Amino acid sequence: MPGSREQPAAAPSGASYEKPPPRELKRERKTLLLVREERLRDLGGLALEMYKRDRFSAGLVVERCAELVAIEARIQEIDGLLDGSARLRKEGIGAMCVCGAPLLIGARFCATCGRAAAESAAGTSGNLEART
Repeated sequence: MPGSREQPAAAPSGASYEKPPPRELKRERKTLLLVREERLRDLGGLALEMYKRDRFSAGLVVERCAELVAIEARIQEIDGLLDGSARLRKEGIGAMCVCGAPLLIGARFCATCGRAAAESAAGTSGNLEART
């Protein structure tokens, strides 16, 4: 059928996870910063217009603020991923999750798959001991 896209076959559960390269994370971070700046300006304009018209809508302001907080949370998450991956590359070692993603220092869960960090680290160290 024209215009329809075929869905790729689901990856088997044992398939390895490919980490996004740092350049993609940096690109996403830059885009999010621009979106954040624009939304922040829009929020100020919205507040001014509501004041001028004496029609304040707290629900609308809360909704827009929640969007901004979500954007800022994603930016912080990307910063943590970039900082953690840079630290791991510099040190040459680091804990890895079973899915292949690096476990950030002090993390209790994998940021990628959600497994408990202790479970993932134990699984990784067990694989390393089995190889030697």
